[in-house]
Amino acid sequence: MRLLLLLPLLVAGLTSAVVAADADSGEVVCYFGSWAVWRPGDGKFDVDDIDPFLCTHLIFGFAGLSNETWQIEVLDPWNELCPDEEGGNNCAYDRFVALKEVNPSLTILLAVGGWREGSVDYSVMADDAQKRKLFIDSTIALIRKHGFDGLDLDWEYPAARGGIPEDKENFVTLIQEMRREFNKFSPPLFMSTAMAAGKAVIDAAYDIKPLVDLFDNFHIMNYDYHGAWETRTHHNAPLCGYYQDTGDDLYFNVIFTINYYLELGVPREKMIMGIPSYGRCWTLDSLDDTGMLAPAHAPGPPGPYIRIPGTLGFNEICKRFQEMDCTMVRDPALHEPYFYCPSDKIWCGFDDAVSVFEKARYAKNMGLAGFLVWTIDTDDFRPRCYDEPFHLVKSMKEGFNLPADGILPNCSYTPSTTPLPTTTTTTPEPTTTTTTTTTTTTPPPTTTPAPTTTTVPTTLPPVTTPPPVSTPKPPHPRPDCTNIPNGAVFPHKDCNKYWECINGQAVLQLCGPGTLFDEDLMPCNRENQVDTSDCTLWICEVDNTYLPHADCDKYYRCYDEPLEKYSMEQSDANQINNLYSC
Repeated sequence: MRLLLLLPLLVAGLTSAVVAADADSGEVVCYFGSWAVWRPGDGKFDVDDIDPFLCTHLIFGFAGLSNETWQIEVLDPWNELCPDEEGGNNCAYDRFVALKEVNPSLTILLAVGGWREGSVDYSVMADDAQKRKLFIDSTIALIRKHGFDGLDLDWEYPAARGGIPEDKENFVTLIQEMRREFNKFSPPLFMSTAMAAGKAVIDAAYDIKPLVDLFDNFHIMNYDYHGAWETRTHHNAPLCGYYQDTGDDLYFNVIFTINYYLELGVPREKMIMGIPSYGRCWTLDSLDDTGMLAPAHAPGPPGPYIRIPGTLGFNEICKRFQEMDCTMVRDPALHEPYFYCPSDKIWCGFDDAVSVFEKARYAKNMGLAGFLVWTIDTDDFRPRCYDEPFHLVKSMKEGFNLPADGILPNCSYTPSTTPLPTTTTTTPEPTTTTTTTTTTTTPPPTTTPAPTTTTVPTTLPPVTTPPPVSTPKPPHPRPDCTNIPNGAVFPHKDCNKYWECINGQAVLQLCGPGTLFDEDLMPCNRENQVDTSDCTLWICEVDNTYLPHADCDKYYRCYDEPLEKYSMEQSDANQINNLYSC
């Protein structure tokens, strides 16, 4: 991997902070995505892979909300429940809680909600007193039955994605009633919430002041500021705003979000700053422009573990660095890294050990209670790239546990006209022998890159049925989102995608692996529960991308747009289908 340095030092310019925390240690909140147990190969992550001493708080994601009973719902009973419970087998809940037997100081929480759950059902529930009671009572019963210490509420988001303006007030009512019931136990059940990062969503969703005394922690989701739903490259979680940002992009950075929540009244001692262990990726329109804000109208190809277009976990990124010839750039205007690979034109804004160290230092010097990581199951947990597992999380802890020094990032930046130097070497990572983030260029360690003689771009997770060739399904046009509420969703011609109205614009969204758009559930549901008669399971979007065939000796190659055209060809060493565990 080639490393491109934009400045000699990442943190050459720093400015004094007003706030400096005194305590050296803080809260380390680790989210666990339980669906990681279904990932293939080295990407598979189960409860047993969790280090019980890595974090102070562990959160199991996710439970859901039934729109029939209005009770909390176990989303994957086979994995999460035990054989003595209906549909149970794998006991993930109980094994997760049992980590407290190894480390009694852990706080173990169950998260309910998440992006895939949507907002509509939570909006309906919060607007009705009886439904709120059903949800609260069933939640208490579930977390008490399995021994969780409390709940992390991840409603994404009140008054958005099909919600109503009254959600802002109803959210407060729901939390007031839930806190009243949680306080009946000794000690009271713990209650935290995951909070949006974007200013427009924050303003519509949250009345902060009445919530301050109700929640134990506020978990700020400082990521997904940018992604392949946009048509030019940007960073997933920029610490600083980019000097060319305009409009709403001026608000899409970590420092703005943290300061805005402080201004609204979230106490520092309850604020947990989010740090991602994944990147957001695009496919560049052209290798003539590989920098920030480069034109890119398609998501990056999926990785081997998460298998979602436009997203790579850190464990997938460091694997790519070992196997492919990619160039990493550390942009001083962002205080963040990104990389691109010529072989498949992928571009990803991500976080590495250096950037998460600096983010943790920022949280410490702002006097925040701690940081959260989304998620531990996409760190290099095996490990395959470093000498220790969970290298990213440990770098975050290293940054936060150093004494506060009152130094904050200097986000002012003037572009330089000096030619950019290049190097093929790496520099050491930050260690506990220093108190400031003085290192700058630490990519994951690499071996000699393997020659990329054949690169197979892919676009979607596997299915067992090939795309219909003779009778294309009727298309669903891009909706007109003018005067349509934020969060309204509409079908796409591809079963794996849907349109979402955001600020009057139709934004293309992707369902996760194993799920398809469901007009009844809104937005996504398990693929075996979705009627696909009015959509196509596979659609070609870019020439020379490949789709798996039901026969492992064949594959489909997209060619000559329009989108429905493809040809069936013999596979070369089954390369295409091997990506899909054929």
